[in-house]
Parts: sequence; structure tokens; C-alpha cells
Amino acid sequence: MALKGILLDTNAYAAFREGVPEAVEIIRHAPFVGLNSVILGELLGGFAAGTRETSNREALTVFLGADGVTLFSVDERTADHYGRIYASLRRRGKPIPTNDMWIAASAIQHGLAVFTYDPHFKYVEGIAVGSQIADFLF
Repeated sequence: MALKGILLDTNAYAAFREGVPEAVEIIRHAPFVGLNSVILGELLGGFAAGTRETSNREALTVFLGADGVTLFSVDERTADHYGRIYASLRRRGKPIPTNDMWIAASAIQHGLAVFTYDPHFKYVEGIAVGSQIADFLF
């Protein structure tokens, strides 16, 4: 069995950096790891608000330079997916945070599963979501 490519949510990156064994295993074995500019903004905001901004930025730079890691920009196609997600969640009365809709839109756009610890991603139709390695096996 193999793992799906993943889009890494902010909290999953934090778990990886904290050495949470399951997060480390998922990221190390995923054939592809993506982040988007929204996730990058969340990370950089957290770093700026914390006490280890310089070391956190350095670690992120190393992570982004690793083989198999890609940073995606939010573009017109992402916005189209975002609009569909927004409308679907609104019709069903299942709102989720705006940034997480952008993350889900990127996952759909690039055909990736979302690695997250936020349960509300399960309300988004058309994406695979998980926080355990078994969630990403195919």
C-alpha cells in the first residue's frame, strides 16, 4: 500500500515540528507534501506572535526546500473551488473558518488529501481528510 499526497494544515505542520510520532510518519512517507500561501501566512503569523520567530522561520525554510514539498499559490482556479465550497457549506448550514475553505480549495485543485487535526474539514465534499496514517493509504 502507498500513501496519498497531502496538503498540510497548519496544525499538522506544528505537530510534525513538535515531533508527534504519527505526524512525523505521515509527512516522511507521503509521496508529496503541499502547503498553500494561506497556510504559509498562518505559520508566519504564529511565528511573529511567538518568541522563536527566527528559528521557526529557518526550520520552515528548510522544510519548504525538502524534496517532495511544494508551496502553492492561491489563484483563480483556487478561488473557483473556494466559491463552490463556500456555497455548499452555506446551503448545508456547516460553516467552517475562511482560511480552512481556502485550504480545502487547494486540496481539491491539486488532488491532495488534507492532513489536519481540525474535524470540520469533514464537512467539505470532495476531499479526503485525516490525521492518522491509515487515513492516507490507498
